[in-house]
Amino acid sequence: MTTPKGKVIEGVFAINKPVSISSAQAIRNLQHLFNPSALFAPWLAAERSNREIEKRTHRDRRKDKRVQVKIGHGGTLDPMATGVLIMGVGKGTKRLQGFLECTKTYEATILFGAATDTYDVLGKVLRRAEYGHVTKKKVVKALSKFRGKIMQRPPIYSALRVQGKRLYEYAREGKAVPKEIEQRPVEVKEIEVVEWREGGNHRYNFPKEEAGDEAKDLAEEVLHLGEAVATPENASEGQSMNGTASTGTKRKRSLDDGDSVLPNKIPELGHDEESQYLISGGLQTPNHSPKQIDTHSQQNSPLPVEGPPAVKLRMTVTSGFYVRSLSHDLGEVVGSLACMCELVRTRQGDFELGKNVLDYESLEKGEDVWGPKVKQLLAEWGSGNEGMDGGADRSDGERRRRRRNSSSDA
Repeated sequence: MTTPKGKVIEGVFAINKPVSISSAQAIRNLQHLFNPSALFAPWLAAERSNREIEKRTHRDRRKDKRVQVKIGHGGTLDPMATGVLIMGVGKGTKRLQGFLECTKTYEATILFGAATDTYDVLGKVLRRAEYGHVTKKKVVKALSKFRGKIMQRPPIYSALRVQGKRLYEYAREGKAVPKEIEQRPVEVKEIEVVEWREGGNHRYNFPKEEAGDEAKDLAEEVLHLGEAVATPENASEGQSMNGTASTGTKRKRSLDDGDSVLPNKIPELGHDEESQYLISGGLQTPNHSPKQIDTHSQQNSPLPVEGPPAVKLRMTVTSGFYVRSLSHDLGEVVGSLACMCELVRTRQGDFELGKNVLDYESLEKGEDVWGPKVKQLLAEWGSGNEGMDGGADRSDGERRRRRRNSSSDA
């Protein structure tokens, strides 16, 4: 067998992750393309040679004996989210920690009037609230509470660990978290309203499926939603909005109180579709294949006569920030409830959509299309990062220490 000749290609590049696939699935898809490719044949040949040396020197302790292109990502994106997903190839995987620590820019669309177990429209509705009083002016004013350094509590549907167990595992089992989910310091460097959509002028809908009584009881215990549904000062007591009456008084609570309790699968998006079996946090329910999630599918339905308002926000945040938690908390600050409809990561570190990020569609067109593009992106990153510590965000100044148990930022 002849050894492939050519330069070993490795480093860091970014893809524009599409909706419906997890970050882990994106890695598997890349490996499926890269393993038989000519571009990475020299890398695989070098890896096989290293494995042979390990065998002869009795240093081969690998559990996985498969030889395939080594790939990792620099920060999870939820399946429903799209945008910049940084990939490390070969030695580039050792540079990914810097990207976990750098700032990220997101564009998120938030729908007011209901809270879901996942904090997004892929979950089940836990409670509804009035939204007629929610205006662009109120939202703009409320955003001032989220700028700068704040404390934030991650959603329970996340991969953080409590007593050695992932939070989403507690949620899937319907069990209460044994101890309070700790608040974490995060920083919102910039946040602004990009677009305001009045009810009836957009096609976003809440999920059709309501959470069961058991899930709601757990949510009441953890989230105190019965108290969190606020009656605004300019709304009469018991006023009904969209068929739902206010059921409590406004509870004073910190902005970071964002933990929730979830069921063991993700339901439909508000249409007559099958359940998606996707976990908001980049993980799939075992033994089920992910169905295509189309958060734009609601655009094919007719505009409702009236309905809840929606807002698109653009924000630049630090490591460990959860946009879903912000969506949830923002709803309460304006005297309602809210959940996230769409999420796009437009920038992470020095990688930005429209500049130096590979379109995912290119990967579907064969190596003749994606090969030169991947090679160029890896070369550009390599030329600008020789002797540097990988993904350090030069625009951020000093690197921040990686927080323990950091995971999904969505």
